[in-house]
Amino acid sequence: MPKINVYLPDDLAESVKENGLPVSAICQRALEQSVKRVGAIRAAVLGDMTGEDPTAGMTNYTQRARTVVRLAITNARERGAAEVGTRDLLHGMVSEGGNLGLHILRSLDVDPTNLLAEVDRLETFPRGDATRMGSTAANALELTVIEAIALGHNYVGCEHLLLGLLAEPDGDGGDVLRRSGVELRTARQAVGAALMGYQQAKMAGVNPVANMVTEAVDKALRPVLERLDRLEAR
Repeated sequence: MPKINVYLPDDLAESVKENGLPVSAICQRALEQSVKRVGAIRAAVLGDMTGEDPTAGMTNYTQRARTVVRLAITNARERGAAEVGTRDLLHGMVSEGGNLGLHILRSLDVDPTNLLAEVDRLETFPRGDATRMGSTAANALELTVIEAIALGHNYVGCEHLLLGLLAEPDGDGGDVLRRSGVELRTARQAVGAALMGYQQAKMAGVNPVANMVTEAVDKALRPVLERLDRLEAR
């Protein structure tokens, strides 16, 4: 049986030892679940997209995330592209209008209207009827699932899609986001802060999602941004 080394942070490694946890069994189970989820999304995104619902295989995706993918497919076809790209996924996320990924972008002072303008300025080549997912878009969707798994979530939402687009190094969608000042590390921190704030607001019976996201992200990132300001001042 092949051996895979797993490296843990010191504090986590100590906790594992103290509690006598079976690392091998736990890792094997987690990897089995991850492989199934990534394999399922790979089969879905690389399949034929001419069916009635091309997102039918994306069972772990939220309804909003699946809507974003359908909007991306529509956008690719409307611009006459040969395949769906990461630019279309970003376009779909912005066009959907009410998802958490979009709220997080706003909390990072990114104007969605400017993102759409940047995407629309990109050249379409080669031409076609967008019956398949492009390689960078497929990679971004796989990374989206991996980001969700890394956060310990059993669903895939638009906040994970934002991270997947940023983690994919070659796609136009991630490039547009990075040129707009969004970095993967900051976005991950913002997603974690927003989800924590959402859970707290839910427990308190509060519902204004957009304001909650902005406040939670601002609170979590303010120390980081202040530290960067101090370093720049030096």
